[in-house]
Amino acid sequence: MFPYSQETHQFPYPDYSFMPRGYYYFPYFWRNGVLESNEKYSLLAQQRLTFVLVHGSWADAHFWDGVAAVLRSRGHAVYTPEYAGHGKDPNKDVTHAMITKSVVDFITRLNLRNFVLVGHSFGGTVIQKVAEQVSDRIKRLVFWDAFVLKDGESLADELPPQTRQGFEQLRASSRDDTIKLPFPLFRDLFVNTATLEEAEQMYADVIPEPAIPLFENLDLKAFYALPTPKSYVYFYQDNTLPQGEGFGWNPHMSTRLGQFRLIVGDGDHFTDTRTRPAMLAQKLYEAGRD
Repeated sequence: MFPYSQETHQFPYPDYSFMPRGYYYFPYFWRNGVLESNEKYSLLAQQRLTFVLVHGSWADAHFWDGVAAVLRSRGHAVYTPEYAGHGKDPNKDVTHAMITKSVVDFITRLNLRNFVLVGHSFGGTVIQKVAEQVSDRIKRLVFWDAFVLKDGESLADELPPQTRQGFEQLRASSRDDTIKLPFPLFRDLFVNTATLEEAEQMYADVIPEPAIPLFENLDLKAFYALPTPKSYVYFYQDNTLPQGEGFGWNPHMSTRLGQFRLIVGDGDHFTDTRTRPAMLAQKLYEAGRD
């Protein structure tokens, strides 16, 4: 149902001696002949930040539990708003505007300011619209393997034709206009680096996604006029979008941000929030710090 031609993704730095520092985060180093933890040294210098983490499709606010716990343990303030049609909300008849309003209302109700707003996957489209409404409160926008839509686009416009057709078929077969991911699709595209056991555990938490927001065209003229600093976090094993020409996260999505900070890592779309939250927390920190 979801075939597409995949290109082999070549490791971008074949000459390891010239690999940029930080491409892989290695938490240990040699000191006086002894292997010591790098974390206690790097964390001492961490700038204290406030994060608002916005999840993507087929997830809820608990997606961030492990990452939020690590960031809080390092002295940061972390908020994980839930939005319409997700979490405990039984109503799946929601729009993108309703989702955006959920996050904006959360921010204004708590009077949050000077925060790093992070969006993952579909959450990238959410923070694009949220930023239009509360730009004066945002310190920096961070997109983690997230959609950055062009003005007038829908998320579905950025899917490979076969994937979009598959989503449309799943939508049509549902009783409540939702899309339920089949396990083989979730396994190969969302959690490709996980073990089968880990993949099955994560799939148990996946619930059908409201379809309407994925197919709505968004007016983003105001977003593209914002001067807000932006970062993009790219995990090069993320297979949710094919990593070929015309698709993918980086540079296809990321370069739409204009000037942006690029942080890269070794991971897929979902797995590392469960298996390596400290690594992901560090990447978000690197993307959000001054």
